[in-house]
Amino acid sequence: MESERVMARYRKLYGTLLRLYPKPFRDRFGDGMEQTFNDLCRERQSAGDGLFACALWMFVETSAGIVRERKHAIVMQKKHVIRPAVATALILLLPLLAMQFTDEVAWDLVDFAIGGGLLFGAGLTFELIVRRSGNVAYRAAIGLAVATALFLVWMNLAVGLIGSEGNPANLIYVGVLAVGIIGVIVARLRPQGMARALFATALAQALAPVVALIIWKPQVASVESFAGVFAVNALFVVLFVSSAMLFRRVGATEPGSESPA
Repeated sequence: MESERVMARYRKLYGTLLRLYPKPFRDRFGDGMEQTFNDLCRERQSAGDGLFACALWMFVETSAGIVRERKHAIVMQKKHVIRPAVATALILLLPLLAMQFTDEVAWDLVDFAIGGGLLFGAGLTFELIVRRSGNVAYRAAIGLAVATALFLVWMNLAVGLIGSEGNPANLIYVGVLAVGIIGVIVARLRPQGMARALFATALAQALAPVVALIIWKPQVASVESFAGVFAVNALFVVLFVSSAMLFRRVGATEPGSESPA
C-alpha cells in the first residue's frame, strides 16, 4: 500500500512536470510519455527495486527535454525576427569590408543605421506577410514588391532618381510608396486586391517623373540626363507590374479567396 501511494505521488508530480512542455508538444506526446513513466515505475515495483532512482532519472531526463523544446519553441516563434536580423548583419558586412580596401566606400554610423533599418524593416515585413501563406507565387510576389520598394528608397537616399539625392523632386517618390502602402492596407493582403494595389503603385511610379517635371521644373529641367530618369522609372514600373501579375495569377487560381493560401 505504501508503494502504491508513493507511485501515485510520483505520477502526479510527473504529470505536473509534463505541463511545462509547450502545448503542441504536450498534446502530441504527453499521454504517451505519462504512460511510459507509469509502465517503468510498475516494472521497477514488480522487480522489487526502489522507485526513487527510476523516478529521479525520468524527472531529470524530462526536465532536459522541456528545456530543449522550450528553446526550440522560442526560436521558431522568433525566427521571423532572427532571420532578417542575421541577413541584415551579413549584408552590412559588405560595405564594412569594402571600406578596408577602397576609399570609394565611405559609410559612417548614420549610413549603417539607416541601411540596417531599411534592410531589417524590409526583411521583417516579408517574414510577417509570407508566413500567412505557403503559396510559392504569393511569396514571390511579396518578395518582389518588398525588394522593389526597398531598392526605390535606397536609391533615392543614396543618389536620387532625379538629379542628386538632395533634389526636392525626389520627394514625389514618397507619394509612390504611399499609394502602395494604402493599397496594401485596403487589400488586406488578398491576392486580387494586392494585384490592384501594385498596378496602382506602378502607375504612380510611371507618373512620378512627369509630375516632378511639372512641379519642380527649374530643378528638373536642369538635369542633363532626364531621359535616363524615365528609363530608371520604367525599370521600377516593370518590377511593380511583375509583382502585380504574380498576385493576379495567385488570385486567378484561387477564385473567391479571402486570404492568401
